[in-house]
Amino acid sequence: MGIGELDREAHVAEATGTGGAPRTLAEALRARGDDGLAALLRARPDLLNPVPNDLTQLATRAGTRGSVVRALERLDRFALQTAEALAVAPDPAPYPVLLGLLTGDEGDAEIEAALPGAVALLREQALVWGEDDRLRLVRTARELLAPSAQHPSPTGLGPTVAEATAGMSPGRVQEIIAAAGLISTHDPVSAVAALTALFTDRARMGELLDTAAPEALTVLDRLVWGPPYGEVTANPAPPVRWLRDRGLLLPVSPRTMVLPREVALHLRGGRAHRAPEPLAPQPVVLREYRPQVVDSAAAGQAHAALATVEELLKSWDQGGPQVLRAGGLAVRDLKRTAAALDVTEETTAFWLELGFGAGLLASDGEADERYAPTPAYDDWLDLPPAERWARLVAPWLTATRTPGLIGDQDAKGRTLAALGPDLDRAAAPEVRHRVLELLATLPPGSAADAESLFARLRWERPLRGGGPSAPAAAVGPPRPAAGAHDTADGGPGPQAPADLRSRLARWTLAEAELLGLTGRGALSAPARALLNLPLAEAASLADHGGGVELAVAAARAATLLAPLLPEAVDDVLLQADLTAVAPGPLRRPLADALSVLADVESKGGATVYRFTPGSVRRALDSGQTASDLHSFLAAHSRTPVPQPLAYLIDDVARRHGHLKVGAASAYLRCDDDTVLGEILADRRSAALGLRRLAPTVLAAQADPASLLAGLRSMGYAPAAESADGDVLITRADAYRTGARTAPVPVPDGPPAPDTTLLGAAVKAIRAGDRAATAVRKEPAAATAAGTLPRTSAAETLATVQAAAMTGSAVWIGYVNADGAASQRVIAPVRVEGGFVTGYDHTADEVRTYPLHRITGVAELADDQV
Repeated sequence: MGIGELDREAHVAEATGTGGAPRTLAEALRARGDDGLAALLRARPDLLNPVPNDLTQLATRAGTRGSVVRALERLDRFALQTAEALAVAPDPAPYPVLLGLLTGDEGDAEIEAALPGAVALLREQALVWGEDDRLRLVRTARELLAPSAQHPSPTGLGPTVAEATAGMSPGRVQEIIAAAGLISTHDPVSAVAALTALFTDRARMGELLDTAAPEALTVLDRLVWGPPYGEVTANPAPPVRWLRDRGLLLPVSPRTMVLPREVALHLRGGRAHRAPEPLAPQPVVLREYRPQVVDSAAAGQAHAALATVEELLKSWDQGGPQVLRAGGLAVRDLKRTAAALDVTEETTAFWLELGFGAGLLASDGEADERYAPTPAYDDWLDLPPAERWARLVAPWLTATRTPGLIGDQDAKGRTLAALGPDLDRAAAPEVRHRVLELLATLPPGSAADAESLFARLRWERPLRGGGPSAPAAAVGPPRPAAGAHDTADGGPGPQAPADLRSRLARWTLAEAELLGLTGRGALSAPARALLNLPLAEAASLADHGGGVELAVAAARAATLLAPLLPEAVDDVLLQADLTAVAPGPLRRPLADALSVLADVESKGGATVYRFTPGSVRRALDSGQTASDLHSFLAAHSRTPVPQPLAYLIDDVARRHGHLKVGAASAYLRCDDDTVLGEILADRRSAALGLRRLAPTVLAAQADPASLLAGLRSMGYAPAAESADGDVLITRADAYRTGARTAPVPVPDGPPAPDTTLLGAAVKAIRAGDRAATAVRKEPAAATAAGTLPRTSAAETLATVQAAAMTGSAVWIGYVNADGAASQRVIAPVRVEGGFVTGYDHTADEVRTYPLHRITGVAELADDQV
């Protein structure tokens, strides 16, 4: 092998990072296999938009601030603590140094077992690169996590001695050296190095602290876990002066001192964190029930949920409240709806958002915009109960709209309204899934302690939950600030307000109970099916492998729920006190007819209906006759029709239509002029503006609808008639919006790429990288690094023709029709008609290029592609 070949091999190794330890993140990525690149792109899908041209571009994009922040937000507590420890470690840091920062002097078997996995996770997500003897945190992550005066570290550590003394005068440094008992030197760099060596030497540091007064040690104890900064007076106390003189506290301003990082680590026993958390907290079982009890309770809740949604939307059947100008439902309308449903306003808001998210409720889009059921509501009513339940819970599981925020204020101080804008939170679906999955890890029938669930969620996403609390500055003699404990632990302390993920988890538990996904706090069997989790009792229903669509899982959940729901009945129990008792859920035709004939008096396991003159008149107004009502009750009653009820129907029917109302503005007609005289003499009729036109006819200033309502309030039972004198049937038609689609969830960043997209992206990146790192032969006129090759037209033609004959690859510079320049590696197969056709290794496909757009060509060293 000649000198030239050896030189080319060294060049290839340098370009590809295969000649030893990687020197950059790009070289570290280049050394990965395709599976490793796919894992990176799967964990950080934002790197795929658009697909990077090569691995250098991928590494550059992986180090941008936005991408690094997103990646850090998705780390669990221990992986984040590992990254924070690397941020305060030397750069690069050997693995033993990192381990010592996490375990301290005493060691910790759990941390030692968990650390390799955390480092592997950081490597996989390209936040850490390098071999174990030279671990490097990417620069952007170090800038975000390393301590500074403006950005305190979650570890509670301060700057190093070298950083804290950077602006200090050489004379002051020499004074500190002398006070600490070190040999003076005129070189500031060696002086700082000597002081650092003292603070990192456990034996000498112990001897120095043994000479300190107890008060001085108390000052250090106040700062050791952070914040490391403290304010001092112009004339500090002797203990503070003693610490300052020996460099154990270093000034950062005339009135502020800082505890150097090396001193804090010595006092902490070498640990970067007060409480490393290598193991995730496990959900704690609060109570245990038999699984059958849980499923029955959940089924009861599911049945109640269906009844509540149906009652809510039926109350808006003729058109609901108006839409606010800024969008959403007015507070008074929410209160009115809550009173009608007999639930709290928070629960009412949840049911409204549930119907809205399922596409059953929307605004009509008219000029006088109001809410109303959609056409999908009628289709929903026709489904079996279990399928109706599945149509509610499947959208809830993926919805980003968050009813729990209703009543809060947005960034501009405006109150968030039900069904209004600004209720989407991208983290909601992830939290809902995770809460239910954590419940599923418990034995069947087990209810979890809520606080243990919240602790687990905070461990899994500490930054997404609000991040570490920012410490306040210490005042007076150096002492910890109010947030010192929060900062040292890297998260909110016991008094910190609940973060969004904890609030979402709390709402999820309440909403899952309302929907019947849980019963008595334990996950039900239908909920396990919805989450595509293994089910011992439903193993024969379907394959529970991953990747099952949500619709299929919802259908399985409905299949499990159906036998648990109460059977619908087709009869009622009529009682002599003018009530009817429904011993269970009624079939829809019976329920619709009975809701017109009677008023609901009480709801529960058995619904009680009451017959009144007004309800019977309502049934007659809908076009039914007295005989129709008698036949209906006889057909659907388990008991004989009570005599008082039969008398009530006949009495109201006898008087129904005795008076006739039409348009004059309105007129009132009756064959009995005595009755009309009674109405005129009644003071309550004054507002109707009645006057006699004939012995049997009165004219009214009120419109027919108001006249009907006024006479009914006086105790009469008038009927409306047409211009031809026929009785009008006042059947109310349901009001519906136009076709409306359910709201689309707001994505939490780019969607997760599928296997096909990942494979194509990795292939394209590899091809582009091979082209970018291919070794070229030096052309006659060497081109500067990063510029396109330049050759004459004749030389370009001759080179590509030769490459086509020999089957070799060449490097070309190309300018497209838009003027964009690029470098490509192609293997020409045909050159004719002013075009060259070949396999483009950069694009990984066969392409044709006009020769006049090729700026130049160069041969590859050894056909490296």
